[in-house]
Amino acid sequence: MKKFKYIIIGNSAGAIGGVQGIRKVDQASEILIITSEPWETYSRPLISYWLQGKVKREKMHYRDPSFYKENNCRIRYNTSVEKINPQDQTMALADGEIIGYEKLLVATGSIPFVPPIKGLPKNLKESKSIFTFTTLADAIGVKKGLTNDARVVILGAGLIGLKAAEAMVNQCQSVTVVDLADRVLPSVLEDKSSDIVKKHLETQAVDFMLETSITEIRDKEVLLSNGKSLPYEILILAVGTKPQCTLIQEARGDIGRGIVTDHHQETTLKNIYAAGDCTQSLDISSETQKNLAILPNAFLQGEVAGMNMAGEEAVYDQAFPLNSVGFMGLYILSAGTYDGVAYETQTPEQYKKIFIKDNVLKGYIIIGDCMRGGIYTDLIREQTDLSTIDLKMLITSPQIMAFNQSSRKEKLAQSH
Repeated sequence: MKKFKYIIIGNSAGAIGGVQGIRKVDQASEILIITSEPWETYSRPLISYWLQGKVKREKMHYRDPSFYKENNCRIRYNTSVEKINPQDQTMALADGEIIGYEKLLVATGSIPFVPPIKGLPKNLKESKSIFTFTTLADAIGVKKGLTNDARVVILGAGLIGLKAAEAMVNQCQSVTVVDLADRVLPSVLEDKSSDIVKKHLETQAVDFMLETSITEIRDKEVLLSNGKSLPYEILILAVGTKPQCTLIQEARGDIGRGIVTDHHQETTLKNIYAAGDCTQSLDISSETQKNLAILPNAFLQGEVAGMNMAGEEAVYDQAFPLNSVGFMGLYILSAGTYDGVAYETQTPEQYKKIFIKDNVLKGYIIIGDCMRGGIYTDLIREQTDLSTIDLKMLITSPQIMAFNQSSRKEKLAQSH
């Protein structure tokens, strides 16, 4: 039986963070990466831009292909882990091989949530017209069936569904987005901001059927809860994702809204760490446990996990929701939780709403001009006391001058 000092399951942001974290402490020991996909690491948010024709395949790399060799990583593609045995620190691969580890990082990410709809094919991977939209393989499948005459139906008006709509609307006959919610991006935006985005997408020929669900899937047609039907050549199921926790759950590790870890990213199973979309995180803006499926969060968790795996003591305690996305020229930046006293401004170039509670910025939404939005993000991350800040200036034109003199000097010192 082969045994490795470090094994990482997964090959996306959390896994890459893990490699870089290990290498901050241990530059020599070999790292084994196991991935079920056939490709080197790529940026998943770019699959819609690849489908749209905005980026080429080689520009999707999350790290240069030389990353693995430079960091002494052995990688096994198209390989799945069937079971982890934490008692003897081994794992069983799908091909029956048993390998051992000293430290293990589980960065298995998330998988699409597929609702139980009547008529849904048993194996979506074999379908040539019905797809999820979270991996490069999904995008490749969609592209094969995408023609100028194709009618596209998308179930889900969240980030995944709307990015799929953006990618296809100028390459097909029609795009209709169906969602049970009463607004688009229901987990990201409030009513007014959501309406701004919806109206913008409608001007770009994206149609919406909200407060509606698909009740049955037929060959080239879906039946809706309002009694109507929609024809399709391509059907995208983008209802959401769920953390891929099976390996830890079956090994009897604690599971909440994802894999439970401490601030060192160690699970309740000794010498097993977890990072990324498969985990549960403490959202510092709401002080609640959540599954935060966000790429920067995944990388930072992985980095902290890797450092601890290699013997350094590191903590990750600054997780919170953060979204930066654009739809056909309209940009959105949002973060935190929408709790507290709301302050709202709107100009032709920008819509903004920030939320303050107990003299702390809890969250914000910006649509349009997102310049200086990073100031708000830093205030949430640092849980800055706003009692000495010029609130009016912070809302209308955030900049360092909104802080009092002593705070300005401190921040300027930190930046040098």
